Amino acid sequence: MTLYESVFAYNRQWVAQQLEEDADYFNRMADGQEPEFLYIGCSDSRVQPEDFMGVKPGEVFVHRNIANLVANNDTNSYAVLQYAVKFLKVKHIIVCGHYGCGGIKAAMDRKDLGALNSWIRNIGDVHRLHRQELDALPNDEALFRRLVELNVQEQCLNIMKLAFVQQARAEGEYPRIHGWVYDIAQGTVRDLLINMANFSEELAPYQLD
Repeated sequence: MTLYESVFAYNRQWVAQQLEEDADYFNRMADGQEPEFLYIGCSDSRVQPEDFMGVKPGEVFVHRNIANLVANNDTNSYAVLQYAVKFLKVKHIIVCGHYGCGGIKAAMDRKDLGALNSWIRNIGDVHRLHRQELDALPNDEALFRRLVELNVQEQCLNIMKLAFVQQARAEGEYPRIHGWVYDIAQGTVRDLLINMANFSEELAPYQLD
């Protein structure tokens, strides 16, 4: 049996096990979702938020792409965010990067990646914004790790620029926006403790009346 074929064999076993433990499980899943979290993460196959967050089906709405970007020209990310904020009413939006990210490394290497160039350029913009801090670091590994963190921070700021996020925040305390970094080598998650109130100056040009 190939790995591909084993997926379907596992699925049949999983369905049977779920029904044995809870005969109404799939009926409840089909009724709808009320997730508390929107998780925006990297597509890296080694980073599985359901595992390290300990969440159950229906508790986290997930969007993933290369280097966990919320790019200004990405209608996909915006559609996910708007649906999560306006219709699912999520309480927490998490942008989660990870050390060792291939997208961040590609931006540092500055190689021609063809169609990927326009996507990776967003990370180059993060580097440009924080060039003074990054250029002062002692080596490429330190720069790599810090750029992962700063990229998360900038994506959190990009979320705060959105009109529907500003509106929701004006009407109440949610959604709250968090920046995390997952360490693949350790399995641990670090909260960067990004406080949007500390970025009022940076966000001022994007504030809508």
